[in-house]
Amino acid sequence: MDLSGIKLIATDMDGTLLNSESIVSERFFRIFEELRQHDIHFVAASGRQYHSIVDKLRPITDDITIIAENGAIAKQREKEILITPLPVSVIKDTIELLKPLDDAYMVVCGKERAYIRPGNTAFENMFREYYHEYTTVSDLGNIRNDEFLKIAIYSFGGSEKTIYPHVKHLEKTLQVKVSGEFWLDISSPEANKGHALQLLQEQLGIGKEETMVFGDYNNDLEMMEQSYFSFAMENAHPNVLGKARFKTLSNDNNGVEHILEKLLEAKKVGIAR
Repeated sequence: MDLSGIKLIATDMDGTLLNSESIVSERFFRIFEELRQHDIHFVAASGRQYHSIVDKLRPITDDITIIAENGAIAKQREKEILITPLPVSVIKDTIELLKPLDDAYMVVCGKERAYIRPGNTAFENMFREYYHEYTTVSDLGNIRNDEFLKIAIYSFGGSEKTIYPHVKHLEKTLQVKVSGEFWLDISSPEANKGHALQLLQEQLGIGKEETMVFGDYNNDLEMMEQSYFSFAMENAHPNVLGKARFKTLSNDNNGVEHILEKLLEAKKVGIAR
């Protein structure tokens, strides 16, 4: 596996770059400084809110691209390079569809902030890990003065079992992604991490064979297709393990850092030749 030609790295956050405590290692930040010296561009691609990703990667956010909300928005510093909105009608229809379910906590994800209903302390405490800018509202279908990117739905019982069967039919017209053990996202059919990464590759003039991707869940599948060097985490969903060409250690064993150090070794050997 020759990694010496890599120019672009894209990694998921939860279950991938973040450990089980939702922390980015100091080891990664040290590696990042070396990656910059080799002119390798780094992309953080997540289902998280843009503001949450910035908080996790604050020391380096001026030097990277952030793909947030599962590809519905992408930014470099404050420059917006992609936005794929979701119509208000979809939000209203989804609210009605999921009303009968007790274990379905909806987040309307706007460009400026997220919106949730008040009333469940356990959900709100968990939710704040992923959404830093938010407002509680009594009616999610009557939000004004924002541009909407996706609907995120949380289930304490597990999104694949509890939520997905009720929204599977929406896949005909929308992007429906089981994006984590407890999360499911509904967005525009054009909104995914792979589409956003492809746009960035075109802007930078970088090909799939020069791109490295890391992921662990179904919302990373399209991103995997944009890279020859696609790595599934040891803790990845079976679909991701089946899609990726390569596998690395788990997120709790610094699987991303492990491969990036091999990449730096390959770059140094290439320079020495």
